[in-house]
Amino acid sequence: MKALHILFLGLLFQFDGVAQSSETLVRQHITYLASDQLEGRAPGTKGEKLAQEYIIKAFKEYGLKPAGTKKFLQSFEYTERPHAHHVDGKGVQWKGANVIGYLDNDAEKTIVIGAHYDHLGAEDGRGSSLAAEPVGKIHNGADDNASGVAGLLELARIYALNGEKEKVNFLFMAFSAEEAGLIGSKHFTNNPTKPMEKVMAMMNMDMIGRLRDSTNSLIIGGVGTSPVWIPMVKSLNSVFELKFDTAGMGPSDHASFYLKDKPVLHFFSGTHSDYHKPSDDIEKINFPGEVKIINYIKKVIDSTSNLAIVPFTKTKSNERKMTAFKVTLGIMADYAFGGPGVKVDGVSPGKPAEKAGFLAGDLVLKIGEFETNDIYKYMEALGKFEKGQKVTVELKRGGEVLKKDVEF
Repeated sequence: MKALHILFLGLLFQFDGVAQSSETLVRQHITYLASDQLEGRAPGTKGEKLAQEYIIKAFKEYGLKPAGTKKFLQSFEYTERPHAHHVDGKGVQWKGANVIGYLDNDAEKTIVIGAHYDHLGAEDGRGSSLAAEPVGKIHNGADDNASGVAGLLELARIYALNGEKEKVNFLFMAFSAEEAGLIGSKHFTNNPTKPMEKVMAMMNMDMIGRLRDSTNSLIIGGVGTSPVWIPMVKSLNSVFELKFDTAGMGPSDHASFYLKDKPVLHFFSGTHSDYHKPSDDIEKINFPGEVKIINYIKKVIDSTSNLAIVPFTKTKSNERKMTAFKVTLGIMADYAFGGPGVKVDGVSPGKPAEKAGFLAGDLVLKIGEFETNDIYKYMEALGKFEKGQKVTVELKRGGEVLKKDVEF
């Protein structure tokens, strides 16, 4: 039996035969991590260090073993890609550190449970802010991704303190520099501190704090990376309207593990108009909704841990073609929308879509001659255009089809 530890926050875990996530603890984690004191948790800053210390303190209280290169930390350096504010065009050198804790159950296989803890910081959001006037504003990232870290800490608490010995080991990982291009998770998968051949699956939580009560949609990515995933997640669900993305590639840390031929799942409550803006703050979090998501993820992990093997399947490259593009419409897409078309969830001020009169709820059907049946076709279409080009975008608003002239 694992030793029981008193939680450093002074709160007892719930236990009724099966440990459950605590809304009180989820709220406390996100409130601290998304506070102005941490100044947006940008890599290499005092705020990120405070976040590291908070996560490490929790890991220690839960009795996890250090699994970094220096106790719980795995440090690295990287060059941030150049932005307009880099006048020399060379980018900037930064330091980051993954925080890694290990729950050793003396098992042959290990499940990785991960979430990135970095965000955009202050100043101008390091060039990634979608706010019209970001300079001098703290980007607290309550949903992106203090919510995922709260899930990580809750699952670490539950598994460490539940008095059970599971059939797998657990590697709990808080990644740094995800926003800069999955830098922290790539660093780990290229320089693993535990054998990658023992990893049977990776579970990633990125933005799980904004479950919409109106739709109850939970998006699960990576379901095509193993034939066991879809039957499993469906059979365990009695709460959510599940939406699936089969691709192993995607804009979060599970992609780094997929590229090492590991089955992955990515849990995501959907995007919103506060994404990468200072308004992604604590008051927008759906705490009861997040607790439901965490408890569901635990069911998926429990079911996975009882399998002898999780077969890996490569997903088709055209399922998520990561197209580089030089232009943006300035919309926030609703990833839970099943199509056809791309549903506009929000419109960024001052961007081409706002200037052309796009509204939340519009469906983007076509950009120029390119149909946008789903988000991937939409990204491919954007890749065809250059700044300064003019194009007609076909929208559906209610029952009416509209054509809007856009200049990138």
